[in-house]
Amino acid sequence: MSARFLVGKILGALGTLAFVLVFNFFLFRIVKSDPVATLYRGRNLTDSQRDELTRQFGLDGSQLEQFGHYVGQTLQLNLGRSYATNRPVAEEIWTAAPQTIALVGVAALLSTVIGLVIGVAAGWRRGTAQDRVLTSTSMVTWSTPDFWLGMLLLSFFAVQLGLFPTGGIVDPSSDATGLGKLLDQTWHMTLPCLTLTVAYLGEYALVMRSSLLDVMREDYLTLARAKGLRDVQVRNRHAVRNALLPSTALIAINFGFVLSGAIAVEAVFSWPGLGLLTFESLKGPDLPMLQGLFLVFSGSVIVFNLVADLLYPLLDPRVRYA
Repeated sequence: MSARFLVGKILGALGTLAFVLVFNFFLFRIVKSDPVATLYRGRNLTDSQRDELTRQFGLDGSQLEQFGHYVGQTLQLNLGRSYATNRPVAEEIWTAAPQTIALVGVAALLSTVIGLVIGVAAGWRRGTAQDRVLTSTSMVTWSTPDFWLGMLLLSFFAVQLGLFPTGGIVDPSSDATGLGKLLDQTWHMTLPCLTLTVAYLGEYALVMRSSLLDVMREDYLTLARAKGLRDVQVRNRHAVRNALLPSTALIAINFGFVLSGAIAVEAVFSWPGLGLLTFESLKGPDLPMLQGLFLVFSGSVIVFNLVADLLYPLLDPRVRYA
């Protein structure tokens, strides 16, 4: 990998992040909202009290002054204070992030592995009954809204059968600690994790199947068979390894969305992560919180997309000389 390629990709990522920073500020300033009037409605505030609260929320001064203050704060990792709780936005995001990383990270990993296996099984046996069943199932799961699937699973397994909790991350009546608490959290995570896994594995399966079909037309597979390699060896050593290349960017970008959570699914299962935090912030609207969340979500996608760009030349040497 050349230094020019590396520097170009990093500068491109930094440029995109700078654009997001500017866009993030002006996007949320379009929403006309007076947090002081919203949070303190029904209270008789004096003009001096109102001015002091406006200053605390960083809404005094011109748009240009507010922008300069916002950029300076952000560079210091200060994302402002929430309108709803008056707590630092960065602190609330930091508190909710582990729950989202655990839920969406595990679901992303499971959907990736299962989806790629399904895609290989369907593509390698193209046109067979196995291919038709797996491809049709993948298309159904990919087109199913995750929140609707979550409500179905919640209604059946939690409400009717009572096999799983209906929401939250722990049993409120439990005082378990250590391993017992971890098992309780895992049990609460089962249904939302299953929902996300089923909802997103179809995308990986269909992309992998398409990539494998393209690779199967290549001459080097015929050469590998002519050397006497068994069909399973041709598939695993040559076809699958090369078919994985187009899926690399998809996997990296989707893992970039891990921090953004699954707003609808976390809301359905009351999972206290960044998705539920976003859902609650939209009700206000809590503009500093939404602004901070949008910046974190965008930054994670940019970083993982940069990782994919840097990994691709290592996986496919042809990219280094393109």
